[in-house]
Amino acid sequence: MATTRDQSVAHASKVPPVTLAFWIIKILATTLGETGGDAVSMTLRLGYAVGTLIFLTFFLVTLTAQVRATRYHPAFYWAVVVATTTVGTTTSDYIDRTLGLGYVTSSIILLGLVVAVLVAWRRVTGSIAVDRISTRKNELFYWVTILISNTLGTALGDFVATSAGLGFERGALVFAGLIALVALAHLFTRAPPSMLFWAAYVLTRPLGATLGDMLTKPFDEGGLNVGRIAASLALAGVMVVLIAVGGRLASRRATTS
Repeated sequence: MATTRDQSVAHASKVPPVTLAFWIIKILATTLGETGGDAVSMTLRLGYAVGTLIFLTFFLVTLTAQVRATRYHPAFYWAVVVATTTVGTTTSDYIDRTLGLGYVTSSIILLGLVVAVLVAWRRVTGSIAVDRISTRKNELFYWVTILISNTLGTALGDFVATSAGLGFERGALVFAGLIALVALAHLFTRAPPSMLFWAAYVLTRPLGATLGDMLTKPFDEGGLNVGRIAASLALAGVMVVLIAVGGRLASRRATTS
C-alpha cells in the first residue's frame, strides 16, 4: 500500500520540462563539470581519487535534498546535475588515467552500464520516463542513468579530442553536430522520445567536456588558457541567472493562466 508521502510525491513532476532552455543549461552544467572537476583534481592538486570522493559526497548531499523534495525545485535539480558532471569528470579521469583502463575500454563499459540501467528501468517500472518524474523508483533510475551517462560522456570527449586527434574545437563541433542530428530525428522521425532524450543527454556531456577543455587548456594545447576556477565561477554565474530568469517566467505564466 502506498504511503501518504508516496501519494503526495506521485502527483507532481520533479524535473523541468525538456525545452531549448533545458538543453542550454545542461550544456553549461556539463562544461562547468569539466572545469570544476579539473580545478579540484589538477589546479588544487588533490588528485582524481580525492576529487572523486569530494564530488561524490556533494552528489549524495544534493541528491538527498532532491529526493526529499515533493516538487520540482530548480536549485536542487540543477545542483544534482552539476554534481553528476563533476563526479563524472574525476571518476572518468581516475579510471582512464590512474587505473590505465583507457578511453575506449572505459567508454564501452560505461555505455554498457547505461544500457543495462535503462533496460532495468523499463522492466521495473514499465516505461522510461524523461519529462515527468513523479515516483521514487523513476527518480532513482533517472539519477543513476544521469550519473553514469555523464561519466561516459567525459571519456568520450577525451577520446575524440585527444586519442582521435581532433582537438577540443573540432571535438566540440563533432558532438554539436551529433546533437543536431538527434534534434532532427526528434522533429522528422518517429524514433522513441525517451531514446532520443538519452542520446542527447549523453552527447551533451562530451560537448561540455570539450568546451571546458577548450576554455582552460594552455594555448599550445589548443585551449584559451582561461583559469579553471575563474571559468567555473563564470559558468556557475550564467547558470544561476538563466535558472532564475526561467523560474520567474514560469511563475508569471502560472499567475496569468
